Amino acid sequence: MSTPATVLVIDDEIRSLEALRRVLDDEFEVLCAKDAQEAEKFLQGDMVHVILCDQRMPGLSGVEFLKRVRDLWPDPVRMIISGYSDSEEIIAGVNEAGIYQYITKPWHPEKLVEIVQGAVQLFRLQKETETASVDVKLTPNRVKQVITEKRGAARQLYDFDRIVHAPSSPMHGVIDLARRASDYDISVLITGESGTGKELLARAIHYHSARANKVFVVENCGALPDELLESELFGSKKGAFTGAYQDRIGLFEVANDGTIFLDEIGETSPAFQVKLLRVLQESEIRPLGAQRARKVDVRVVAATNRNLEAEVEAGRFRRDLYYRLAAFPIHMPALRERTMDIPLIAERILAEVKAAFNREIKGFAASILDEMKQYSWPGNVREMQNEIQRMVVLADGDRLETSSLSSRLRDHRDPFRSALKMNGSSTLKIKVEALEKAAIAECLERFNGNISRAAGALGLSRVGLRSKLSRYDLKKDTYDDEENSGRRAD
Repeated sequence: MSTPATVLVIDDEIRSLEALRRVLDDEFEVLCAKDAQEAEKFLQGDMVHVILCDQRMPGLSGVEFLKRVRDLWPDPVRMIISGYSDSEEIIAGVNEAGIYQYITKPWHPEKLVEIVQGAVQLFRLQKETETASVDVKLTPNRVKQVITEKRGAARQLYDFDRIVHAPSSPMHGVIDLARRASDYDISVLITGESGTGKELLARAIHYHSARANKVFVVENCGALPDELLESELFGSKKGAFTGAYQDRIGLFEVANDGTIFLDEIGETSPAFQVKLLRVLQESEIRPLGAQRARKVDVRVVAATNRNLEAEVEAGRFRRDLYYRLAAFPIHMPALRERTMDIPLIAERILAEVKAAFNREIKGFAASILDEMKQYSWPGNVREMQNEIQRMVVLADGDRLETSSLSSRLRDHRDPFRSALKMNGSSTLKIKVEALEKAAIAECLERFNGNISRAAGALGLSRVGLRSKLSRYDLKKDTYDDEENSGRRAD
């Protein structure tokens, strides 16, 4: 159910102000101001969707006030209400203050509510299309039509059936789980290594859910410091922090009635986790610097390349937040765990790259697909995309040959091929040590630098593994024990 929008009504006549409040109060959250100065206090402390301003007021006129609002708070949809029909004022209002509609007195209650509902719809639709102000000359119906067309195309693009996989692939189980989750309004946590397609799966879940006709927004939680991340997600008022030059509508409010995808949720700080937990528990946000909280109805799909259960046990991730996010966990397998899918994925990527680069490439030499199936793909599908783009750029003919493979694929048919590719005079001891070094490096890569887990997999103690890291100059300080973060320290 949609939360009520906030309408700011400004009129110096108290009886008129009260009449407007009574008519609008059932549908909207109404703020009342007697003059421009009082209205600005509301705009500084609250998120406002629509402004309904009387034209004839002491001091600033309605048009003059809304011109100032347009410069300082450009997001609200601005409307003038007046008992006068001065055409010059109407023209000035539309052109100089970006007025959405000019309402004449006496107004009809039902018609007024309908007009304000249209203004609220315009506000939300423009936010979904990232339009900054009401200056775009599109009617609400036209904006809605454009968005509907785009969402229809998105549903086709992110259909579960378009997720490439072979009949024997473990992705069958993943897609079945995702289909089931999409039918219910439940939080989903997608885990898996970077580049495995977690966002693709999240989009498919959204576009097969009851919220498919609403907005889907994405935020990378590992890319911003806490203050900026809060502003991005929850919104902020002008002046709330250094660099906050204007009001910002947060992504949770933009995604109201839709879905928000929180990528790299495991990278967030404990302080931010507390604030996110409150949002999920109370279904409300409080923009930075705002006086009041706002209700939101948002489905959350989160993703991480970390083991959040281990993070919880280590005290780095809140247990209560984990259970809020992981109501329905889904794990995305790494590309090396679904080698049967590699030829199909490679062909799909090649078709996309050919079209983007305008190259006439017939396909892969069979030997290339064999090489690809034997490579471990630490960067998963994202790494494969980069590799195929490079091959297409370097291709001299109309078919991709083994010679166009990058050295890491040619030398790493398996994790130890490069270790064996040594000078013929190398002793057996040197070759064995090279193999051991390669095995350790590959295992640490597989466990994202976590020494405890890698040591267990290798049959070593943590002390023993650290000794070998030092012996082979593998920079042991760049890896972490289980009680630390379990990721590489840059």
